[in-house]
Amino acid sequence: MLANKDGKIFVGERLDTPEAWQMPQGGIDEGETPETAAFRELEEEIGVSAHDVIVVGQTSDWVNYDFPPEIVAKVANGRFRGQTQMWFLMRLSANDDAINIETKYPEFGRWRWADINTIVGEIVPFKRPVYEKVVAEFRDMI
Repeated sequence: MLANKDGKIFVGERLDTPEAWQMPQGGIDEGETPETAAFRELEEEIGVSAHDVIVVGQTSDWVNYDFPPEIVAKVANGRFRGQTQMWFLMRLSANDDAINIETKYPEFGRWRWADINTIVGEIVPFKRPVYEKVVAEFRDMI
């Protein structure tokens, strides 16, 4: 979760699913720590480097979701059934121009800052329970 100095949360609209907004996220590569993976994913997805953020918090435990059946077949030829994630709250210490969604492998078509109280309702339904947990855990740290 990336917050700005005003307490708003970064959300990006997925290129492959119009009107589906989400926060940056991704997998952990072999040899990475969850925090190192979070920094890498942030840079890969929105161009923000580790030098542009301050880590404010981390979820107390792993959270997970399952893909709905119609998505399982599309995700890596059915090899994945869902994700288990460790979330970090990071505050952007740079200006908004540090954000660049036109990356090598773009995932987002547009982005904006959103209110923490509204983001759960904008997320695809199968991810909402995870977002509810993450928002509840980070709300007082924003």
